[in-house]
Amino acid sequence: MVLSLRVPLQEAEHIKNKLLEKELIDTNYRAKKEDGFLYMAIRSKEDVLSDEELKKCEIVDVELSKGSRQIVAIPFKEALREILNEEEFAIAKSAYDHLGEIAIIEVPEELRHKEKEMAEALLHSNPFVKTVLRKDGIHDGVFRAQKMKYLAGKNTKIAEYKENRCTLLVNVEEVYFSARLSTERKRIAEQIRDGEDILVMFSGAAPYPCVFCKTTKAKSIVGVEINPAGHKYGLQNMKKNKCSNVELYCGDVREVVPKLNRTFDRIVMPLPKTAEEFLDVALPVANDGAIIHLYAFYHEDDFHLAEEEIAKYCKQAGKKYEIQNVVKAGQHAPRTWRICVDVKIMDEQ
Repeated sequence: MVLSLRVPLQEAEHIKNKLLEKELIDTNYRAKKEDGFLYMAIRSKEDVLSDEELKKCEIVDVELSKGSRQIVAIPFKEALREILNEEEFAIAKSAYDHLGEIAIIEVPEELRHKEKEMAEALLHSNPFVKTVLRKDGIHDGVFRAQKMKYLAGKNTKIAEYKENRCTLLVNVEEVYFSARLSTERKRIAEQIRDGEDILVMFSGAAPYPCVFCKTTKAKSIVGVEINPAGHKYGLQNMKKNKCSNVELYCGDVREVVPKLNRTFDRIVMPLPKTAEEFLDVALPVANDGAIIHLYAFYHEDDFHLAEEEIAKYCKQAGKKYEIQNVVKAGQHAPRTWRICVDVKIMDEQ
């Protein structure tokens, strides 16, 4: 029997990539598919449980075959040891984002002269990676886009990524997208009741609308995205996943949402930052008893500030509210988290 992670097939690609990045897969054993799940041997139960996303997966003991028939990725850290000296290795970053066949690395200024060599090392060490890009700036501007520099492999910035029964296309340079939120999309989808009307503000390339359409019996799903590139990919993803109950609008939520002339049972607000500033748009279109999923970045000592913002806007709108849950949806920096606050909204009567 082998210590393994049991992952639903629709989440397997994302979780597998994360395990590879963290060097947690025991490559002495071959993964196996069975009854809608993928079983992957892991090196350390403790390291899996220390990760907020991975610890939500089930750790089990199963029978796995030994051998090298499976395609095995060599940890990027080991590949870097082969091309960097000790001083260079000490400042190198071996963690990377993996979206479909694209890997996105960070390279310190001091190592830029070796960035192509590092990219080739990743390309050759991980058979699941076909393209390597480097972050060439921070998420910036209204669209929260991030410049990328092509380094190695197939020259593309368009990723095809699978999660939660959906196939999603996204240009990683033009559109903000986080594969790390796949667990969050599933968590919210599992709360959706049959017949709900749902609004996704800041819908990007439509990962939330597509996942909700494919995995729930929602009545209708509306997405609003200000970035024309995000909207373009959202329309493609809606078509690709045959989402018949999804409507997507391109524009500022402050202008688009009031003109919809309708209300919603659930509102999702996955803006990377400052989503709380748009509660004055969400609250007027929230049905009595509606759930709002508000995302924000806070230091772990300051989670209470999110509730203070919610209280302020609810008071202005004449709404009662109830905090149902505060979920850590991924670490942003040391002791700083992306959180999701699940809020039930009620009229003050």
